[in-house]
Amino acid sequence: MSEQAYYVPESSKLPFSMAVTMLVFIIGAANTVIDAGKGIESNSYLILLLSFAMMWTTMYFWFGATIKENQAGLNNPMLKNSYVYGMAWFIFSEVMFFFAFFFALAYIRNFSVPWLGGEGEKGIANMLWPGFEATWPLMITPGEVVGNEAFAGPEHDMSINTAYSEGGLKGVLGWLPLWNTLFLLSSSVTVHIAHLGLKNGNRRQFNVWLGATLVLGYTFVGFQILEYYEAYSHMGLTLGTGVYGTTFFMLTGFHGFHVCLGAVILTVMLLRSLNGHFDADDHFGFEAGSWYWHFVDVVWVCLVAFIYVL
Repeated sequence: MSEQAYYVPESSKLPFSMAVTMLVFIIGAANTVIDAGKGIESNSYLILLLSFAMMWTTMYFWFGATIKENQAGLNNPMLKNSYVYGMAWFIFSEVMFFFAFFFALAYIRNFSVPWLGGEGEKGIANMLWPGFEATWPLMITPGEVVGNEAFAGPEHDMSINTAYSEGGLKGVLGWLPLWNTLFLLSSSVTVHIAHLGLKNGNRRQFNVWLGATLVLGYTFVGFQILEYYEAYSHMGLTLGTGVYGTTFFMLTGFHGFHVCLGAVILTVMLLRSLNGHFDADDHFGFEAGSWYWHFVDVVWVCLVAFIYVL
């Protein structure tokens, strides 16, 4: 087996730039969510928007540098193999990220709320908040209970599913989660067909089906924005609507952000293909993006099951 030199990229400030960007993003996102949950009007969202601008700028230059290295033939098989492992570990870290939020939802729903309602050995009914009744979804915080009145108001005793089915939204808008599920599941099929076209040397098939994937992905984002508008404006579901509102927007919001990121990555791949990049044996940039896209599709199926259905 012949030895190959391992290409070492030139020194770059881009990793440090992305680290600073993530810090600004965490500060902006945390303050925006906290202020929105408390109903406080602030400019925290400007910090969040700044972090997005920093992120896209850094990614633009970082992607550009990596693409130039690959097009120049500097990436040997050993380095390409490290890209595969790097992407695999990155997706694994994302799985653990979402697992933490899903576990928090399960813990709150199956343990914390029943305990506060007096169920089980750790039940503490009528000790902290008299009048509390363990119901799900929990649309109001225990501290908002007044005297011994019923815990939830009339508008707080039904999940988003029930609200949709009982006329919370009109017409097709009441089926937004279903439509979004169809969009994402269909996009997994179209991106796979695009991948097959690339492996078979059919660039037209790749471009057409990857374009269809992007249409479905961006449509999903548009429908989710519409769903958020309807939830806030017509259904009273906000970040401040109890622990259910918090977990709902945390899970669906982070997922929507990941869909946006995946769509941007696949958009870059389409632009690269239109410029003649990729061939049947060298297209890991797209392959990594398709892995990521399948990952966000699987996460959405789990979200539908645990947030909208169960």
